Amino acid sequence: MGTVERAKHNTIDAPAELPGRLAEALVRERIVPRFVDSYVEEHGRYGLQVHAALYRDLLGLLQREALIAMTVHALEVATTELLPARGKSKPRAMPRKDVAVFRRKFLNALTRQQKWSVSDALDFQRDLQMYEVLIARSGTSRRRKPFEAANHPFVDRCAFLLDSSFMEKARMAASRALTEVETLSAKVTAEVLHNGAKSGSL
Repeated sequence: MGTVERAKHNTIDAPAELPGRLAEALVRERIVPRFVDSYVEEHGRYGLQVHAALYRDLLGLLQREALIAMTVHALEVATTELLPARGKSKPRAMPRKDVAVFRRKFLNALTRQQKWSVSDALDFQRDLQMYEVLIARSGTSRRRKPFEAANHPFVDRCAFLLDSSFMEKARMAASRALTEVETLSAKVTAEVLHNGAKSGSL
């Protein structure tokens, strides 16, 4: 396989590899369980952990929200920020015509990786689009001050799911979790894109 063919091969593989790497990293780093457990300890909300089944359900719902936020961030990084250079070429942004293809391949791979039904996949994609619309509407930067809760759908949805009677405290905790989610998402995405570019230049 020549250099051009390998480059195309790795470009195609990136959206297929990325979802699995993101999901694995989210589970491995235990961002959601640490977020909930630290919130419980900090604010003495031990009732959230009393019923094991409800606690597992809560973690599952929050894990899904984290995966949506991670996906939004990864797609933004992968399709709008400068991609790594191959060989001696300069870094470049993904051509607009390739963005839709990357997104479709990514979501198809994520559906397979998560073993979702068609209904589950459509529900996730609807929530993903809702996230993207709200983030675009807010027009806020990803950079946030430590003492401010982010204006982000992940923060509001997780705070409501976690502890609706203490929304502001829950929003602050969710905002810290969002920072971790986005940092991890950016790291994994950069690694996948960089490795694909490096392999394609061999």
